[in-house]
Amino acid sequence: LLWVNDGTRDRIAANEQATLLQRLNEIVPPESYNNSPQTDTVQVTAPAELGTTQAVTVYLFRRDGQPVAAVLTVIAPDGYSGNIKLLVGVYYDGRVAGVRAVSHKETPGLGDYIETGRSDWILGFNGRSLVSPSPGDWRVKPDGGVFDAFTGATITPRAVVRAVYKSLLYFEREKTNLFTTDRVES
Repeated sequence: LLWVNDGTRDRIAANEQATLLQRLNEIVPPESYNNSPQTDTVQVTAPAELGTTQAVTVYLFRRDGQPVAAVLTVIAPDGYSGNIKLLVGVYYDGRVAGVRAVSHKETPGLGDYIETGRSDWILGFNGRSLVSPSPGDWRVKPDGGVFDAFTGATITPRAVVRAVYKSLLYFEREKTNLFTTDRVES
């Protein structure tokens, strides 16, 4: 078993990196950056905005050294069946580049509509910002906001909307710090 583990470790790591890059490219188009966001990262802790007390990874996208976008790893802690792990991409100007559900335990056929393979609901965040819609409208429609809920599953979209909004607040406050940390891209 050790021999098999040693023989496949590098291949598994390469596959994980390829899958990560594919997910990141779904959020931030590859033609918009020319760095390596899988290695141009920073670890941050912001429990109130990012949903966890653990340090999370922020992937940084640059074009010719200039900030383009960041993809934050976010936890929506209040999903119907627990934590919903998201990747939230934000362009440097504050617009949402894209959102993807990475992992969750939401009810199949109801809460799993946050997955792009099940529905395009999560694409409704693209292009949104802290001012569009207005802060009071960053809620699901049953709560008076602009985002659709799923029939029979309001808790899941409510959690995702809240997590994306908090991510935007965090990014607006910290974007300069995220892109000016003292580190060299690998």
